[in-house]
Amino acid sequence: MSQVSHKEVSAEEDGLRLDRWFKRHFPGLSHGRLEKSLRKGEVRVDGARAKAGLRLVSGQTIRIPPLSEEDKAPRAPKRQWIGREEADKLRATVLYKDDDILVINKPAGLAVQGGTKIIHHLDGMLEALKFGAKEPPRLVHRLDKDTSGVLVLARNVTSAARMAGIFRKHETRKIYWAFVIGVPRPEKGRIDMPLSKKRGHGGERVATGTKDARKATTLYATVETVGRKAAWLALWPITGRTHQLRVHCAEIGVPIQGDGKYGGRDSFLDGEDISTQLHLHAREIVLPLAGNKELRVTAPLPDHMAATWKLFGLSPEDDGDPFAEVEAKL
Repeated sequence: MSQVSHKEVSAEEDGLRLDRWFKRHFPGLSHGRLEKSLRKGEVRVDGARAKAGLRLVSGQTIRIPPLSEEDKAPRAPKRQWIGREEADKLRATVLYKDDDILVINKPAGLAVQGGTKIIHHLDGMLEALKFGAKEPPRLVHRLDKDTSGVLVLARNVTSAARMAGIFRKHETRKIYWAFVIGVPRPEKGRIDMPLSKKRGHGGERVATGTKDARKATTLYATVETVGRKAAWLALWPITGRTHQLRVHCAEIGVPIQGDGKYGGRDSFLDGEDISTQLHLHAREIVLPLAGNKELRVTAPLPDHMAATWKLFGLSPEDDGDPFAEVEAKL
């Protein structure tokens, strides 16, 4: 059990509800436990009592009562039955494993968590990834359903709390690959475009230019082009907003192949026999380890993107470090 602590609301968290702030920082803390702490005055904002729906302001100080490791770690997943063949396929996606974490290559089309009309999801299949541990691994970050690639799982409560903190503080380096329609100008650069979530008839969408939009930053670099009609981009999300890369690419005029939600008809390359699936892949992640060491894990392209790379003569091994020049200019 930890001691009483205090945290300051960051600029990125300005406008966030207090209960959602706690969910972000302490994902294992139940809503009922938080409400009880609020009623007892154990949680305070700038020294004053507060309610769960309070909108926070950057610079405010939040008093946090003593919490357990379970409160700090993501909650254990709900179990979902899967057959032996599906379990074997899931185990085959493992890219890295040690006593504390697993890194898998999440298939495109597999939802990470359940939701409206989503009953088949990774969170419910994690029992298949125990590999002799006492409990199934836990999610510590997310990927969109249609995005493939590196996804980190924690194998115990202590690791889950530590990894959740690493992702929350943006201490990882995550590189995505995308096949986009058109070529961005300039070919390397930085996108600073605040985003906000909106709900409509088509489900949740992300929009730009709204009053409640929150800071969102992406570095991008063109690795190779297909004439002027398409390009292979490397994307580095400095922040981690929902659908950030998809919206940012569409807004600068180069929608990701297959992303009809944000690119409309312009997100499908005409005259070429390529997959209409979303061409967005979490290619690499770099995680900090103890002793100033780091873990770097890379995921091979999914079949539909590998076919596109082959069709246009793009080599997945020739990317080098596309952000060296971009970083030098920041």
